[in-house]
Amino acid sequence: MLKIGLLLPLVLFLAACTSPPEDTFDDRSLVDEDCVHLDNIGDYQPIWCDEFDYEGIPAADKWGYDVGGSGWGNQELQYYTRADIDNAFVEDGVLNIKAIQEREGSNNYTSARLISKYFMDMTYGRVQIRAKMPEGRGTWPALWMLPTEWRYGGWPDSGEIDIMEYVGYEPNVVHGSIHTGAYNHMINTQLTFERRVETVEEEFHIYEMVWEPGRIDLYVDDILFAYFGYNPNSNIDVKNTDAWPFDQPFHLIMNLAVGGTWGGALGVDDSIWPQTMQVDYVRVFQKDYAGMDETPPNPITELETLKVSDSTLQFGWDKATDDVAVQAYDVFVDGVLYETTSVNGIFIDRLDANTEYEITIITTDFKGQTSSPVTTTVSTTP
Repeated sequence: MLKIGLLLPLVLFLAACTSPPEDTFDDRSLVDEDCVHLDNIGDYQPIWCDEFDYEGIPAADKWGYDVGGSGWGNQELQYYTRADIDNAFVEDGVLNIKAIQEREGSNNYTSARLISKYFMDMTYGRVQIRAKMPEGRGTWPALWMLPTEWRYGGWPDSGEIDIMEYVGYEPNVVHGSIHTGAYNHMINTQLTFERRVETVEEEFHIYEMVWEPGRIDLYVDDILFAYFGYNPNSNIDVKNTDAWPFDQPFHLIMNLAVGGTWGGALGVDDSIWPQTMQVDYVRVFQKDYAGMDETPPNPITELETLKVSDSTLQFGWDKATDDVAVQAYDVFVDGVLYETTSVNGIFIDRLDANTEYEITIITTDFKGQTSSPVTTTVSTTP
């Protein structure tokens, strides 16, 4: 389990924590018509779901496909097909994503990679996926998210959220990770947690993500096993978007890979195929952040200068509060907007040496209401 830089401190009892009970919120203004059978979870309303209560190809108004067999950046061995009922089908109320040992072009396996892109793209909220994993050396199923707009550049700069990954050569151990420009497996700085969960291959378990500004929590069966948050003191000289690009729309991905740099690290057992990942349901919840909001946010507190150089300034502060949630902080340099960020710190570069700058920070909530400004004056070094 790797814990570095970006993570806030954790203690050992984290893995035993469970999600707190929540009162049911009676507002249903965001509820999708396909999800009216689902209750709210606290303030979260069901905005999108697939219960797989039909037969055949996955619903064309909910799922698209990533297609091809180029290795997908991980030296994977499968070819992902499009709407092929052999590789992705709903039967008896369950979605089946099936990897088959068969030739397709230069690939010796076929499988499927379903995406919710343009059908369900979300910024903040709650995702629940009830699923059962395949078994055997060489399987690599995943429930995860990628950005829809790639606002900060290609992978990994715009981020990746791995709600759950599983490699068959390590039975009953599930993994949760995030990847960013500063923290990713290509430079061995990825942020990853793991948890042992018995019967992952024999029974369905609920994999859940709760995503709010500046924070991502991952659960298995209501047990918190991974927490990711931004810490300005641990990101000196790191741009905000390189550390935390999670303030833009993301979409869901469900796939079953074969082999690859991780799934195939111990080889692929040719005797186990076909293998199937099964999904009982996918449910997405969000709050009516703007509709619930009644008061403007408070201003930030404890604004601190973390580093000064001849061309950069870096600041951190205690997060502001709001009756619902703080959406962002607008950071101004000499009265000009420098950056809008969802986290409680800022790295400012391209400044002139030996110059005094006025830094102003204003908090904004989801209704667009703003706090009073907080201002400090700092000079760069000669």
